[in-house]
Amino acid sequence: QVQLVESGGGLVQAGGSLRLSCAASGRAFSSYAMGWFRQAPGKEREFVASITWNGGDTYYADSVKGRFTISRDNAKNTVYLQMNSLKPEDTAVYYCAVNGGGSFYSTRIRDYAYWGQGTQVTVSS
Repeated sequence: QVQLVESGGGLVQAGGSLRLSCAASGRAFSSYAMGWFRQAPGKEREFVASITWNGGDTYYADSVKGRFTISRDNAKNTVYLQMNSLKPEDTAVYYCAVNGGGSFYSTRIRDYAYWGQGTQVTVSS
């Protein structure tokens, strides 16, 4: 089975930074586009960012554009989400996911086949 393990979440003050990591199992990791989603209490899970299989292109939700950066290191089977200038509105559980074959910039949950367990990010004001 494909396994994704997120780490790097925590408590940070507004304006601060965090880097999330997602370690993936499987020799075919480099063949798939990846995405980050987040879900705040009482809200639907929403798209944050995505990246092509080779890391050559990225796509971001308007709410995080210019503040967050998605990247990947295929040699380490790891995807990252660098989060800068964090706001209280960024507080959520963050999930990484494997794209099942759709466009790399897809924001649809149904296009992502495997999900990690999530990591909590809390931004205080």
